Amino acid sequence: MLDLPITYRGVVYPWQCDHMGHMNVMWYVGKFDEATWQFFAMFGLTPSFLREQGRGMAAVQQNITYKRELRAGDVVSIRSGVLEIREKVIRFFHEMYNDETGEIAATAEMTGVHLDTVLRKSCPFPVQVFERANALIVPRKEDVCRT
Repeated sequence: MLDLPITYRGVVYPWQCDHMGHMNVMWYVGKFDEATWQFFAMFGLTPSFLREQGRGMAAVQQNITYKRELRAGDVVSIRSGVLEIREKVIRFFHEMYNDETGEIAATAEMTGVHLDTVLRKSCPFPVQVFERANALIVPRKEDVCRT
């Protein structure tokens, strides 16, 4: 396991499971989304910054790989890292772990675009945000999440 920041901790509830007894895919997406906002806040894309500066983030791509089933009662955590940041675009990943077994249950790779919410157009990240996110880039052999 890489030394990545924890961006989410939680549990799988019975109502999050499907007819097979596994956490339904919609809940993976939800937990990854919560991790995303925690991660963004770590490098300065906080709710107050976004509101006060008229900025936003738009998800333009998301790829999820399901590796192990999660069941009701499983305790999970998500760790996150930056793959790449460009002037207006960030590509990052999440790894969802079953905390009891230490196994990766799912991975997600996402691409987001920084927006001016008034002009409804992409815009550059502020220098401080760019530098903080750039410092979180994880050197990886492959360009996608582990399979």
